[in-house]
Amino acid sequence: MDVKKESRFLSARRRLLALAAAGATLWTVGSQTISSALAALRGSVVSPVSALRWELGDLWADDQLSPAAVLAIGESPLLLSAREEVTRLWSSETPDTAPEPESTEPPVVTTPVTETPVEPDTEHTDNGVPARTLVPNDPSGYTVIGKVYISNSTSHQLGYTELTESFDAALTDEEPQILILHTHGSESYTPPEGTDIQYSGDHRTLDSRYNVVHVGDEMAQVFADAGISVIHDRTLYDYPSYSGAYDRSLSAINSYLVQYPSLRFILDIHRDAIEDSEGNEYKVVSAIEGRGTAAQLSIVVGSDGSGLSHPRWMENLKLAVAIQSGLLQEYPTLMRPILLRNSRYNQHATTGSLLVEVGAAGNSPEEAALAGRLFAQTMVDVLEGQSK
Repeated sequence: MDVKKESRFLSARRRLLALAAAGATLWTVGSQTISSALAALRGSVVSPVSALRWELGDLWADDQLSPAAVLAIGESPLLLSAREEVTRLWSSETPDTAPEPESTEPPVVTTPVTETPVEPDTEHTDNGVPARTLVPNDPSGYTVIGKVYISNSTSHQLGYTELTESFDAALTDEEPQILILHTHGSESYTPPEGTDIQYSGDHRTLDSRYNVVHVGDEMAQVFADAGISVIHDRTLYDYPSYSGAYDRSLSAINSYLVQYPSLRFILDIHRDAIEDSEGNEYKVVSAIEGRGTAAQLSIVVGSDGSGLSHPRWMENLKLAVAIQSGLLQEYPTLMRPILLRNSRYNQHATTGSLLVEVGAAGNSPEEAALAGRLFAQTMVDVLEGQSK
């Protein structure tokens, strides 16, 4: 073999090895098949600039790739030229030890196993959905603060003293004070059979008379009647796409905070979806003397358990405990246990941020509306009591 042929052979072999290394690395960091790895490589061509950067060793761009990954792609001009694709695939990988991306929708909140369904003490036939009242009857597995039960699925240890201290967020003389919004605004309730309602999905509707936006309207009115300035964002952040709703609502929250730095409290209003062990839907209710039947509520508090920054999550939990304690003094069966979760649910935005699940899909709009009013009024009482 003459020198020119040998040179061409070695050059071709290096390109083939580089291509194989590139495909293997791309497959490792995110592509699920060899074909998808090759497809990623086909989309990029080695440019003279890329080759020069590789030859000069310019490998350390600020794109969050680990040193090991940088060294791997440095072995091949072809892979280096596809660095943006490598970075994207690397960032999309979610190993057990990595923080979950903010766009990941939080898991469906399920009924804690030690809550016991009891028969309601009043008739609930307004919308035809079977009714139950869920109450915790065993402290095992819970953190208990007085009458407040906390279901803690994080690795954080909770102490009585810190949970009963004053919370950070407080009312001021500035306006507005409270933001109400709905990351999953199309989540709907169940009106009586025969009601003219158009559904946009499974237990979802754009009609604000029958979804969680209506609950937000009721809550906003209670705050306004108490003289507390409130903004109610009625945007449906889960429509037309459910995926990415938390990203969109966070963007809105950040915009509001820039425009209204006086905001101290952010309430993200949702509703739950509850079934029995056989998959049959039911609603959760609480009889309120002199007021009728309300949907049961649960407060969901996020933390830094996912690895995302949320250094002051305990302040939100202390606020939740204070409000729940006030509600249970007046309405003993209205509240289900507080749920402390690893996901942060955008609650890092303020120290007065809560996610409130108002009833379930099977509850009637009226039951949910009453629950929202009771929650808002008790929150007013707690906040005004703190400021005295």
